Amino acid sequence: MTQQGLAGTSRGGAHPRFGSLPNILTYGRILAIPALVACFFVTGDWGRWAAMWIFIAAGVSDFLDGYFARAWQQQSTVGRMLDPIADKLIVAAALLMLAADQTIAGWSLWAGVIILCREILVSGLREFLGTLAVGVPVTRLAKWKTMVQMVAIGFLLAGSAGDKIWPYTTLFGLMLLWIAAIFTLYTGYDYLRAAFRHAMTEE
Repeated sequence: MTQQGLAGTSRGGAHPRFGSLPNILTYGRILAIPALVACFFVTGDWGRWAAMWIFIAAGVSDFLDGYFARAWQQQSTVGRMLDPIADKLIVAAALLMLAADQTIAGWSLWAGVIILCREILVSGLREFLGTLAVGVPVTRLAKWKTMVQMVAIGFLLAGSAGDKIWPYTTLFGLMLLWIAAIFTLYTGYDYLRAAFRHAMTEE
């Protein structure tokens, strides 16, 4: 096989390898979850900072794996399956740990519940629509929701440690979390409407 052929096989082709860089980045996000959780059992501020940077690194890797998969034509079935799972797992883990240590408490718990319920709902609806060969494109509002949600969780992970540098760190994170929850309700409704529309036509 020529050098050009080897390059084509490694960068694209019909069957990208399990060990392609985009997939490795996705695996890394999944492996980062226990590390993020462990940070909450560390005393002192550095555990909160470590959790925040792990979460930021996971967010950057999410962008990079999509970018490299498109640029190098390394989209794969494994990547399409694991990428949304990794995203939802690390968001769920972060929210649960933040609720456990009462960074998210009181009425703000509802914002977290709304976000988690939406993630479960959308996963189920995507599976249902996938059986009908129906795709629901990601809207610009959904992308904004994701960005606001990630920034909110980043601020909340800094939490009490961040408050020592900027007293409004946790408050700002909670405010963004509610904004993300409002966006979440609207974008979740889009998926639900599409699912019901196609369910009715299938009957």
